[in-house]
Amino acid sequence: MAVNGQIVMIKGTRDGLILHLNDQCSFESIIHELEQKLSVNGVDHDEPMIRVTIRIGKRYLSGQQQETLKEIVREKQRLVVEAIESEVMTKKEALAWKENTEVTPIVKTIRSGQVFEVRGDMLLIGDVNPGGQVMATGNIFIMGRLRGVAHAGTQGDEQAIIAASYMKPNQLRIADQLSRAPDYESEGVYMECGFVDEVKGSIRIESLQEVTRRRPDLASFERRMLNG
Repeated sequence: MAVNGQIVMIKGTRDGLILHLNDQCSFESIIHELEQKLSVNGVDHDEPMIRVTIRIGKRYLSGQQQETLKEIVREKQRLVVEAIESEVMTKKEALAWKENTEVTPIVKTIRSGQVFEVRGDMLLIGDVNPGGQVMATGNIFIMGRLRGVAHAGTQGDEQAIIAASYMKPNQLRIADQLSRAPDYESEGVYMECGFVDEVKGSIRIESLQEVTRRRPDLASFERRMLNG
């Protein structure tokens, strides 16, 4: 039985349609009502393509079940499924999430010619010398001097940050954004962080206090370290 008698709810937005599917009823009930509602809410051939997002709540769907939903939606002209969103993770997804959010502590000096790469966040206690390079899919925190190359968000995460006790890098990279060392002689700066400025679309370097304002979610970093 569906909660409040609603099995399929269709909501229109300026970006397209959102289909909310009840996660307390059988998959067969969803298919039956979805076919009925889409038949009633037909789309004219002359209308532009409408993007559809399907939200399935706390329900797991197999690949075949997802294809079944997509086929029913595709039967209606001018509708295309853009995404199926679920609040449930598969074991594989959960392990990948865990791997990408773990903090890897490293105690060493990264010397010229050395490259050190981790999944998730990197906590380096030591220096990155000129010619050395550190890379992480998440954030990079360096308790030491950054004078080489640091690349955070290597898989495209533009929200990643790079923080160091002393910042005078040869190069900073966050996702696909690149910031080279200044052409003029610089003394470097203490306790700074680099992040992608969403307005300018380039990497900015600001005081370390900027981290808590831009990334309040990093409070979980402290909890992971304490629980680890």
